Amino acid sequence: MIKRKHQNIIRAQLTEFSLPPITDGLVLGRHSPIGHVAVGTALSLLTTTAFEHLPIEDDVISDVLIRSAILRKTSKEQLINFVLQEIKPLMGPEEIIHLDVKIEVLLEVKQS
Repeated sequence: MIKRKHQNIIRAQLTEFSLPPITDGLVLGRHSPIGHVAVGTALSLLTTTAFEHLPIEDDVISDVLIRSAILRKTSKEQLINFVLQEIKPLMGPEEIIHLDVKIEVLLEVKQS
């Protein structure tokens, strides 16, 4: 006679929901289930943090929503180039990628 054992295991990792639910930004795929207008509207209702919309002409990526403070430390062009070169190869057109961006600015002053 064969004895069978059936066991269900449920695992969950819990974290506190934080506002805004987006830390630094989102990269939206061309065929993502939600567009930049809807995400921007949701963000404006959930937080006072300012986000900027960067449209991208690409076959995979359509838009980047980025916290305005990030763009005080780097240019839109540098950020878009980074997204296209480093993030685009890792995503499909149906995806939405969450960005946690760390920018280091080095300042040097020479006095004569």
